[in-house]
Amino acid sequence: MERETTVLQPLAGRIRNFFAAHDQQPSTREQSLLAEERRLERARIARELHDTLLQGLLSASMQLELAEGWVPPDSPAKPMLSRVRSLMRKGIAEGRAALEGLRSAEIPSTTLDQALSDFQVELTPPDRARLRIVKMGRPKPVEPAVLHQIFLITREALLNSLRHSQANKIEVEIQYAPRKLNVIVRDNGTGIDAEFLRSGRDAHWGLTVMRERAANIGARLRIWTKPNLGTEFALSLPLVTVRSSTPL
Repeated sequence: MERETTVLQPLAGRIRNFFAAHDQQPSTREQSLLAEERRLERARIARELHDTLLQGLLSASMQLELAEGWVPPDSPAKPMLSRVRSLMRKGIAEGRAALEGLRSAEIPSTTLDQALSDFQVELTPPDRARLRIVKMGRPKPVEPAVLHQIFLITREALLNSLRHSQANKIEVEIQYAPRKLNVIVRDNGTGIDAEFLRSGRDAHWGLTVMRERAANIGARLRIWTKPNLGTEFALSLPLVTVRSSTPL
């Protein structure tokens, strides 16, 4: 998943610094410029990753498959080569998923539940069948930038469940309470390793970035998990952060 703080363009930085220095909110035009800068930078990163890292992995995988065919069936190296090729296929699949995340990080102007429904439609039919989205209460207006971060946190939780949990049931519950917006993602999968949950894993920042995004918008993220009993991500946002009725 992208770390947006590392990909700021000069124009976007100047706009943000100007309004921060003058304690003002950017106009609709400046907000559009910032959004366009972020979109273009994500597209550039996605292209570079595709043209370098992913293509390199694909080339290496094809070479490895060719080499594996030359190894005698009874060679002790045969199982190891097969295992390495399997790991490379998994890495390529996850790389493609990450690139799709970069390309689709900007969601259309819509509500949170509609954006998640659109995300569901983009999934493969088996994954789509596992996912259920439930909305409770009357939608409340939330600042678009804040709502966008909520979408990114929720999407990351869903991708975690879809890719890693082996769950056959995943549910997103959007609760519009009088003073809070609660978004809960729960599954009945294998759970998350306690050490991974506590400290994350080298080069895999998903949980860390989710926590950072939540902290940045003043939300609380709680993660409950038990081996073979599933995982629940619960995001709670006080409605004091609500500022605008503009949709996502």
